Amino acid sequence: MSIMHVSIPPIHREMIEQARDYINQLTKPPGSLGRLEEVAATLAGMTGELFPRVTPPGVLVFAADHGVTAEGVSAYPAEVTAQMVQNFANGGAAINVFSRQIGALLRIVDVGVAVPVMDERVIQKKVRPGTNNFTQAEAMTLQEAEQALHIGYEQAVFMVGQGVRAFIIGEMGIGNTTTASALLATLTSEPLEQMVGKGTGVDEEQLAHKRAVIRRALLLHQPDPSKPLEWLSKIGGLEIAAMAGAMLAAAERRIPILLDGLICTVAALVARQFAANVIDYMIAGHRSQEPGHRIALRLLGKEPLLDLGMRLGEGSGAAVAFPLLLSATAMVNEMATFSSADISDRETKGGKER
Repeated sequence: MSIMHVSIPPIHREMIEQARDYINQLTKPPGSLGRLEEVAATLAGMTGELFPRVTPPGVLVFAADHGVTAEGVSAYPAEVTAQMVQNFANGGAAINVFSRQIGALLRIVDVGVAVPVMDERVIQKKVRPGTNNFTQAEAMTLQEAEQALHIGYEQAVFMVGQGVRAFIIGEMGIGNTTTASALLATLTSEPLEQMVGKGTGVDEEQLAHKRAVIRRALLLHQPDPSKPLEWLSKIGGLEIAAMAGAMLAAAERRIPILLDGLICTVAALVARQFAANVIDYMIAGHRSQEPGHRIALRLLGKEPLLDLGMRLGEGSGAAVAFPLLLSATAMVNEMATFSSADISDRETKGGKER
């Protein structure tokens, strides 16, 4: 399946209205469960089912390195990517903990870690050992960008085959807030000072340097988001491309996508460049502390469910937000209606109209 020809079905708007009508019949004042009601209606529209299910969730974490780390844009050395992938394999990272908590199927995919991660629990799909330093050359070739998109697409298709009913798509890649910020900068007129944050925790001097590095890359490549494959190849990341491919596959199959932080939301914007209506299948899990995340969410037109001051990535914020989707679906699946519970609603008194 060519990523360039993905066919995403329109969201089921009639089902959204049916769900809203049904939710208003539940034994509660209309609107009293707030955004949970809208989440339930949105999930009905995505899945085409009045009583949607979101379990089991699938967590797909893509890992890759970024050549731009040679410019000193991260507080951590590049080798931490491989070390963290091993930590994922061993079950010791935040995303492992939260995935276990929500009963998720977790899959770790190496699409471009610079050094080999020799562990059978890591899916080996390496396109190349990290991208080029995009201040000096294009991050990758067009063929490599397309290959990474396809890997993400295929991994999501596999997990749907395993029964996954909702997706959390995470990442690991030292330097990837720089890459994500560069991609985001081409989609908005907002100044870099408003969108480039501290990532792994750089100081103010390093932050100014990080912004300067992004400016150099944008000046060198003049990347154009209207040519998405070329845009990705110039300043993208292998894991960001794979995440976008996974999102396209999920939406094509009417599977809801719960977004994580900055990197994930930029990957969602990348997916949108290939198929605009992919965003109809996305719910924003949380708002990251990274300043660019607010801008990315605004571009997507999404209001996040949580704001806990998180900025880890990996899919962790989305995994923490997932129980809210469970609550929304439990509400429509398990609550009684006024008629089934033989309770008078506000339109009636003693079973008769007022």
